[in-house]
Formats: sequence, C-alpha cells, structure tokens
Amino acid sequence: MSAAKQTIRCLVAGRVQGVYYRAATRARAVELAVDGSVRNLPDGRVEIVAAGTPEAIGELARWLWQGPPEARVEQVWLEAWSEAVAGGFTIER
Repeated sequence: MSAAKQTIRCLVAGRVQGVYYRAATRARAVELAVDGSVRNLPDGRVEIVAAGTPEAIGELARWLWQGPPEARVEQVWLEAWSEAVAGGFTIER
C-alpha cells in the first residue's frame, strides 16, 4: 500500500439530502481511514473533501455513486484539492 496521500473534492448530485448520505459517507470514510469532511450545500448537492491513500480515495469515490439505500445519485464530480485537511472525518452543518 502506498504511503502517499491524495486529496480530492467531490460534489454529489441527486437525491442526496435527507437520506443519511452524510452519515453514511462518514461511516465509509472512517472504515477506509480517510480524513476529511462532508456537508450539504444550499443547491441540494453534497460536498466531500477527502484525504487518504490513493487506494482508499478510489474506493470512497466509487462508493459515492452508491451511497445509502435511500439515495439516488445522479452525478459525482471529482477534482484534486490542495488545501490542508484535518485528521478524522467530520460532518459539517
């Protein structure tokens, strides 16, 4: 496994608010030892900033297309992120 960390920002669109998407994302990130945060955006999307090994980030990015059972993901945008990410994974309000 690579020791290098990769950081990305993801925007997820669809039915992703009010369906426990943030809590499920946090749970999956913690399982993968990924640091970062997740929050709802005013336009109905969810934003995730995540830092971890390339393998863990890839797995989280694939999982974002699924989400929790009630979610209906229509689009996931990914981009490189250069800002610092604190340890742990938080749900922002």
